[in-house]
Amino acid sequence: MTQTAIKNVEQRFVQLREVMSAQEWNSVAKLLAKAKSLENQDAPLARRLAQRAKNLEPDNPKVLSELTRLNRLVQQQQPAADISRSSERRPGRVVVLNQRLQKALEHPKMAKAKTPWFLGLILPILVFAFYQLVWASPRYESRAQLIVQQPDGMATMDMSMALLSGFGVSTPATSDSQLVKAFIASEDMLKYLDDKLSLRDHYSQSTVDMFTRLNGWSTQEDFLRFYQNHTVVEIDEKSNVITVKTQGFDAEFAKHLSQAIVERAEWYINSLGHQLAEAQLEFIKGEHRLVEQRLEKAKRELLGFQQQFNLLDPEAEGMALQQITYGLEAQLATKKAELKSLLSIMSTDAPQVLVIQSQIRALEAQLEVERGRLSLQQGNGGDSHLAIPGDTGYSVSEVLAKYASLKIELELALQAYTASEVSLEKSRVEAYRKLKYLMTVESSTLPEDNQYPQSTYNILLFSVVLMMLFGIGRIILATVKELK
Repeated sequence: MTQTAIKNVEQRFVQLREVMSAQEWNSVAKLLAKAKSLENQDAPLARRLAQRAKNLEPDNPKVLSELTRLNRLVQQQQPAADISRSSERRPGRVVVLNQRLQKALEHPKMAKAKTPWFLGLILPILVFAFYQLVWASPRYESRAQLIVQQPDGMATMDMSMALLSGFGVSTPATSDSQLVKAFIASEDMLKYLDDKLSLRDHYSQSTVDMFTRLNGWSTQEDFLRFYQNHTVVEIDEKSNVITVKTQGFDAEFAKHLSQAIVERAEWYINSLGHQLAEAQLEFIKGEHRLVEQRLEKAKRELLGFQQQFNLLDPEAEGMALQQITYGLEAQLATKKAELKSLLSIMSTDAPQVLVIQSQIRALEAQLEVERGRLSLQQGNGGDSHLAIPGDTGYSVSEVLAKYASLKIELELALQAYTASEVSLEKSRVEAYRKLKYLMTVESSTLPEDNQYPQSTYNILLFSVVLMMLFGIGRIILATVKELK
């Protein structure tokens, strides 16, 4: 719309505000109903009321849908105004071109070459200029900037855990940005946008010129290529900032398209990071449960062995028995030496000799008992211990060997459990480290003027290319005539 038309709409909008009550003016339902009643008589004013309702409730889907419908209605009712606006923006360009063309054709030297120049060069440029300046539908571009960030775990960890978990080894952020770019250009994103915003209907609407819009009979592959051509994703190599540029035939729709892409890309990056973290952490937890079961089994076996033989520490009790045996052997050797000394001066029937002999026999008997306790372990109804001599059973060495084996198994299980605890903590830190978030640097913009088509650039480029082709054609024709 022209500036004059916009001012007229605003004047009618202010007049309508004075007529309506404050309750009606601040009610979204009243505003939409009023816009519905005015859309046939004054579509721009109805759209302005819908815009007022959107300002009151920006996230109301009914308001957004009604505003989009009224925008399309205004565009359908004012094709002539669009042409006038294009002419006002480029005053007299087509007329100037026609005047210059007419003067050039009237020149005597151009009389013979009038038809080839006009049909091969001037006419195509005029047709292309008419399409670019008058007929081509405007395309609005909305821009948003994003960046992929990871949480800073170094600030919440001590140095030892940071070194253990691998913090300090930087991960390339370029791959994350490329992943976002690939997802935005994917067919999954296209299906999501089509379901949410009816993207195919917008790109193939009949009010758009036939060379710009998407054909209604286009395949899904054509639709994807059309979407990729109208959605540009750029990545800054230094800062890794992702710039998303979306094009639409309506300014509001271009902004909504950009917002939908940003929201979906943010969901994708966040969900992907959580899935990887949860999968890794679940695997480590399963391994940790196996190590816990092994430790519990080793503890139960060692405790059962101690209860079976009524032993707290078989190694300590074995050492005590050995000390007793060694002590008896020392006493026995002392008594035998004393007996030899007495026999050298007394007879065998002497009372002192008989006493020493009796003591030696007692020591030998006790020594046999202690040696038996060291060599055998007897069981009585399952209750046995090293202190009970027996006819048959387990030897002390067998009990000690079995106890040592169970103790080693417990120590190994305990070491494995400690290592598993460290691995579990490290995996938790790694899982937290792998979480990534897509942060918005610049929110989706609302364009005020159409970015495309770039008429001046397109016309100049077309003219240069066409003149080059025309010159090459003239050279070829001249060469052929000379050869004849």
